Amino acid sequence: MSWLRALKETARSGFSVERRRLEPAVAGRGALGLALVVGVSLALFGPVVAASSAFGAFQAAIATFQRSYRPRPTLALASGASLAVSTFLGYLTGARLVLFLALLALWTFVAGLSWAAGPTVGIIASSNVAIMLVTVTLPTSVATAAGHAAVIAVGGLVQAALIVLMPVRRWGAQRDALADALAAEADYARRLRHDPTASFDPVPLMTARSAAAVTPRQARRRPAELHGARGLAERIRPVLASLADPAVGASAEGPERDRVRELLGAAGDTLDACAHAIRHGEPVDPPAHADAALHTPDTLAILKGAPRRAAIRLAALLDDVVETAEPRTETAASARSRPTLLQLLPVALRAMRAELRHDSPILRHALRVTAVATTGYLLGTWLPFGHGYWAPMASVMVMRPDFTQTYARSVARLGGTLVGVALATGIVQTAHPGTWLLAGLAVLCAFGMYLLMRTGYAASQVFVAAYVVFLLGMEGAGVTQTVRERVLLTLLGGLLAMLSYAVYPAWETPRLRGRLADWLKADGRYAATVVGHFADPVGPASPDVREALLGTRAARIAWQEGVERATHEPVRHRGLSRAAAAEAEDALAQFGRVAMLLEAHLPERGAPPVPEAAALAEALRTATERGAKAVRDRKAPPLAELRETIEAWERADAPDHFLLRKGALLLLAALEELSAALGGGGADSSRPRVIQKSPSGS
Repeated sequence: MSWLRALKETARSGFSVERRRLEPAVAGRGALGLALVVGVSLALFGPVVAASSAFGAFQAAIATFQRSYRPRPTLALASGASLAVSTFLGYLTGARLVLFLALLALWTFVAGLSWAAGPTVGIIASSNVAIMLVTVTLPTSVATAAGHAAVIAVGGLVQAALIVLMPVRRWGAQRDALADALAAEADYARRLRHDPTASFDPVPLMTARSAAAVTPRQARRRPAELHGARGLAERIRPVLASLADPAVGASAEGPERDRVRELLGAAGDTLDACAHAIRHGEPVDPPAHADAALHTPDTLAILKGAPRRAAIRLAALLDDVVETAEPRTETAASARSRPTLLQLLPVALRAMRAELRHDSPILRHALRVTAVATTGYLLGTWLPFGHGYWAPMASVMVMRPDFTQTYARSVARLGGTLVGVALATGIVQTAHPGTWLLAGLAVLCAFGMYLLMRTGYAASQVFVAAYVVFLLGMEGAGVTQTVRERVLLTLLGGLLAMLSYAVYPAWETPRLRGRLADWLKADGRYAATVVGHFADPVGPASPDVREALLGTRAARIAWQEGVERATHEPVRHRGLSRAAAAEAEDALAQFGRVAMLLEAHLPERGAPPVPEAAALAEALRTATERGAKAVRDRKAPPLAELRETIEAWERADAPDHFLLRKGALLLLAALEELSAALGGGGADSSRPRVIQKSPSGS
């Protein structure tokens, strides 16, 4: 993609508005906390201290809106405390330009590296650096600086207290994540009625898994219906796929297929009812027709073999989901553990330390944002505008570790700033509001920002720009001067951010082959683990299968996110074109789907073993590990040994196992498609494909 087209696409994405459910009660609570802090500070200490307290309460509320499943009061306290420390240290060094630049560089570099600990930590750290650039200009002595730091911390404390005293949808984020996972399963079941090999996006299940982790304090208070349903949904997915797929399930047409479609529709309706109950904390009301379809004796008479086993298992799992989703007061005894903030600190430090390598995109981002922030501050100080912090503040707020977000946010911030400043300036110059009215307008703008924060960056920046104009007007800064400076210096900061990515990029496109290789290796481990349990039956609930499944989901999501980031990058494909990437993704998705079908039919503990499965599992593991290395080296995955293993099994006089033999052929076919997508047919592509040979017993 050319630079001109890339800029056009990122600009368009920056101005996009997402249709999301608004949360006026949560936005109103954040605005109320801001109003309390500003009102008390203004009455007791005057407009300068009120401006500092407003920044603290404003930032603390923003922290609680981040996509995190930690307790919201904890996020508000952490944001307020870290901003208070940043402000005080910034003032201590502010009198000497060299010392302040050194602190700014250190703080910005650490904030850039903090993205290694997750986007929530990265956003809060970056916002603290940006706001620190403003708040350090307000105190006039060390004593007043300590006072300003104290009121900033109090702002975070007030927001945290309001969250405790005025709860809005307790466990709402966790309820939504689990309900979304069940709703995604319901949609998947319905799509399987018409497309028996439909794909499933694992993101909702992974999001629900992240939401299920709780701190020890949360574990004592979590509703019981939020524990257990996710694990059942995970087990339902392969059963749905196995029931629908004609390769291992019911025939493509006829009475069996009609009954399978009926069962899939009933599963979708039941899962939707459970999702609605969990989202709203209400009793489950599964449709009567769905319950009748799932438990009618006719199913056992119509379906035979693998489809019959899948239907029986599906009905049992759905009964468990309905029972688990019922709201109850008792909490679960066991839960996935989420570290507290103090426990998270060494984990975050280890993650940041791991990024200190030359090929790390996080390290490149930290170096970029550090260079841009210090350069922007120097330029802002040198230019005859005054208030030079606007340029580095804009840069730090818009810069992200990837190209698309940085450019999109830069364009959106400039556009939102122009609109917000123009509207706020018009109001101030026309109405000439006093200090208290300016404070009220600032709180109103904060409410608008909180309300629209998740609908698009440009929309929220309109209110942020107006908020700052009203706040600085209350503090006494000249409104006309602020408008002119902020627009020009915001433009400078955005241009520096965009230029830094062009000069020192960290493109995602060249890393796509590595992400594809990681996905192939994870898929191979998952398939080998599943196949291995046919040789050593331990039952469906196997921890190593679960661990391998989570690994392949994480690798697939990393690949999908990488492709999405690379889509708008102005770089050549570096050996992996869009067409090849799409075909390779389809092949690996098919490989994982076949492994999932086999997982749905894992033998029970004590079932007769299939000794040939052990050799097949080892061949799968070896082929995918070597294939991953070949993908990184721009070669086709070698499949000769895997072919020979499957052919030897076909020639041997071994006990028939239709599902396993059919699955082996399908797994090989998927790997051959991957090899073809990457420009080869395997190490010995001249040989005939085993997939064209009908398995015995089919």
